[in-house]
Amino acid sequence: MEKALVERLEAAVVRLEAAIASGSISASARELDGDLSAATDPAILAFDELVDGPLRRVVTAAEKIGGKVLEATKILEEAFGVEKGLLIKAKRSQKPDIASLQEFVKPLNEVFTKAQKLTEGRKPEYFNHLKTIADSMTALAWIAFLGKDCGMSFPTAHVEESWQMAEFYNNKVLVEYRNSNPDHVEWSKALKELYVPSLRDYVKKNYPLGPVWGPAGSAAAPKAPAPTPATPPTTTASATKSPAIKAPAPPPPPSKSLFEGETSTPSTKPKVGMSAVFQEINSGKPVTTGLRKVTDDMKAKNRTDRTGVVTAPEKPAPRAGSFSFKTGPPKMELQMGRKWVVENQVGKKDLVIDDCDSKQSVYVYGCKDSVLQVKGKVNNITLDKCTKTGVLFTEVVAAFEVVNCNGVEVQCQGSAPTISIDNTSGCQLYLGKDALGASVTTAKSSEVNILVIGSEPDGDWVQHSLPEQFMHTFKAGQFVTTPVTHSAG
Repeated sequence: MEKALVERLEAAVVRLEAAIASGSISASARELDGDLSAATDPAILAFDELVDGPLRRVVTAAEKIGGKVLEATKILEEAFGVEKGLLIKAKRSQKPDIASLQEFVKPLNEVFTKAQKLTEGRKPEYFNHLKTIADSMTALAWIAFLGKDCGMSFPTAHVEESWQMAEFYNNKVLVEYRNSNPDHVEWSKALKELYVPSLRDYVKKNYPLGPVWGPAGSAAAPKAPAPTPATPPTTTASATKSPAIKAPAPPPPPSKSLFEGETSTPSTKPKVGMSAVFQEINSGKPVTTGLRKVTDDMKAKNRTDRTGVVTAPEKPAPRAGSFSFKTGPPKMELQMGRKWVVENQVGKKDLVIDDCDSKQSVYVYGCKDSVLQVKGKVNNITLDKCTKTGVLFTEVVAAFEVVNCNGVEVQCQGSAPTISIDNTSGCQLYLGKDALGASVTTAKSSEVNILVIGSEPDGDWVQHSLPEQFMHTFKAGQFVTTPVTHSAG
């Protein structure tokens, strides 16, 4: 550690001497001050320990395997070097806006692209190793977190979620080589340790709320980085990766957390987001006052314009960090007396259908940041291509379906024979006591959690996570399928 510190200081002095010779002393003096500050910053020193410890073990294991595995691992090592440089750069820069952030993290995105290209084309040798590297590197995008409304999970949760995606392929490596080649097993275990617990604990301790930015008066993270003078190469990886940052990196990946803040096992803490809406509805208070109800003149059969469009307030501008998408006009109507259609509602948490019967169906499409309450019994309800949307219903005769959705919450207060979740990422399903007999089917879905009331009279919701990955083994003439179990972090 002392040797690396001395080499970094020597490199900073070389740049300062070059600046004196060229006349650009002021800018290089600031850079030298940044180098000296980084050299003593506990968070940066802890990052060096992360690189010298867990990351070095992954590289050492890859060197025993060689080939594409070593190539991909070297790219991973490069990504950690870029990440360190961005952490140092952030302390010198004012907190950026979304547009500047995309430029700031551009170097990281370029490394991500290099790793992803190794997995493309015809299925390469060691595909599972390469896929594990490419998918896991998204954990480093925690540095793009700007706040709870930026559209991604808190840094610690983001690291864990990114590793969960990569662990599917990492487990394949373990299964394939556990009885044949200990080098691959060593590499797989070292890679997991790098992310969980090492990177996760590092972020949790040093940057739980995102990177540390410079004071408001400092230079903002530039949208177009100014060219930097050429500098002599240094002798260590840590020196080459820090201040000399090329262009900045990728927009953060879509958030996997459901609503605002980090999500965890339900507790007695105050609810936020859609959970708070459900809690208020369930409280028995007169919460229906002020809710929008469907009146006779809003039904298609009674309307004179027959356009099928319900007038609604102008859609608010998307908040910073949200992901925009094209929508049609908002719609909420009963068609042909048989089908309720709720479409393209954005930011509406007061939608109510209370004039319905068991022969009618409800179709909810393209809604975002909205909550719909269906009072009474209907035949079936379908939630299609919705984001961060909640549905609270009393009872369905046939089925409740969730298709092509992201980050939705559903609560059944009565009964539902069948609940189907297809091609959905992030679904919280709350089942009341009368709905515990429901048959729940999932396909091509992740992060599906079912919450049921505890056995106590006023018990809290108890969460049960549904398996996302399965293992198939051939026994006694047929394949037996069992959920994949994950080792403790």
